[in-house]
Amino acid sequence: MDKDRLPRWGWLLGGLLLASMVGTVLNSLLLFDLGLPESYQVVTVITAMAPVLVYVGVWYDEDRRHYWENSRTWILGDLTFVLLGASLGSSLALLAIDDVGVPQLVGDLVGMTGGFMLSWGLFWWRNPDVYSEQ
Repeated sequence: MDKDRLPRWGWLLGGLLLASMVGTVLNSLLLFDLGLPESYQVVTVITAMAPVLVYVGVWYDEDRRHYWENSRTWILGDLTFVLLGASLGSSLALLAIDDVGVPQLVGDLVGMTGGFMLSWGLFWWRNPDVYSEQ
């Protein structure tokens, strides 16, 4: 893919829209019938969007390209940490505000914040050299 075709925000927006659609399709095809409350279906979308938020910057920025020299096993482990972190972080955030009675949009934003922060934090914990000044 030619990263010069779009600015960074374009790749990010396109990736987030695609990930949102994938998460929504997974919800409707696989997870809709599990009996979870509707407010928890956002966890799937957040989990699908988290790798986009982490990896677009690593792919796009020249000073972070050294990350891709890691082994495939290492990158797969990072992806696993990102997905599990997003799922766990958003679930815990939604669980924490479940009985508060906030509107669904606020709950979704709180879930996104918790999921994205934990997933990026786990990625950073495994790869502090990606974000360090060189």
